[in-house]
Amino acid sequence: MKNSAIFGLTPLLLCCFFATLPPALNGQTPNPPHIELLASGTKTSLRGLSVVSDKVVWVSGSGGAVAKSTDGGKTFNWMTVPGYEKRDFRDIEAFDSSTAIVMAIAEPADILKTTDGGKTWKLVYENTTKGMFLDAMEFWNSESGIIVGDPIDGRFFVTRSFDGGNSWHDIPYPERPKADSGEGCFASSGTNVRNLDKDEACFVSGGPTSHLFIRDKIIDMPILQGKTTTGANSVAVKDHGNLHGGHHLIVVGGDFAKDTLQEKNCLLTNDGGKTWTHPNTPPHGYRSCVEFIGGSNVLCCGTSGVDLSTDDGLNWTLLSTTGFHACRVAKKGKTVFLAGGNGRIAKLVW
Repeated sequence: MKNSAIFGLTPLLLCCFFATLPPALNGQTPNPPHIELLASGTKTSLRGLSVVSDKVVWVSGSGGAVAKSTDGGKTFNWMTVPGYEKRDFRDIEAFDSSTAIVMAIAEPADILKTTDGGKTWKLVYENTTKGMFLDAMEFWNSESGIIVGDPIDGRFFVTRSFDGGNSWHDIPYPERPKADSGEGCFASSGTNVRNLDKDEACFVSGGPTSHLFIRDKIIDMPILQGKTTTGANSVAVKDHGNLHGGHHLIVVGGDFAKDTLQEKNCLLTNDGGKTWTHPNTPPHGYRSCVEFIGGSNVLCCGTSGVDLSTDDGLNWTLLSTTGFHACRVAKKGKTVFLAGGNGRIAKLVW
């Protein structure tokens, strides 16, 4: 076949031809998506994760621990907030390499802010009410934020900030969402509350009953529930700003006491919760966090592993059996980081 078009090419054009072939046809084996471990080996359980950019990432966790990287995770600067050595920072929101807010969950519920990269922290909110337990924090932008906490006297606690977290204003009790007996939120990854559009948020609950809350709507979800260890842990929103047309949401959870159980651990909706479907291939166990990471790609993680979907959550592939609590994509960028137990920090390579 010496007269074929390929063999009729000049050597330079022939090289260019093969260089443009897909890796699998070019004799190269492409690296499949995988999790690259960046840090581990401490006793800290990391559940707070905020990725500002491909370079700047913050994490927070038990023992008053906070860590920051400004080089894409190559190195981390670890710090312990003075006076909070026995507290648990279950969520963190960072705005740049200098400014971040951490949330200490239980009595007293404390919120702290740094503007100098973690050198000093200012207490910007404290609530000593009996039963206080903050679960997750979300900011729409650099000014407007929301924190959701477990129910007190039958209603979920909600507080808002409109000045970048410098001050917080509790939603009046009669305006707070009602909770069923035993219902609460899991402070597992800081992602059970998410923004829907420029000024609206939603959150999910778990326990004996599990719901999606949007404004004054309380929406039932066909997710695993019935026990204190079951229910929804995280919600991800794809179609921001499409409030009237319906949102594409993915909810994950399951039973953290049986973390390899795949039963009813993931839900999909394209109409803001009016109707729900289950994946064709669900995640491979309990999952505490789910995140849209670009296009039709979605990542979720939990104590039994990490799953990736390339079709908006319809089918999931197990990437790793190493446990992680949280996964987030860069607000300004494409890098996806993960955080978990034993000080584990990783990133998705794909």
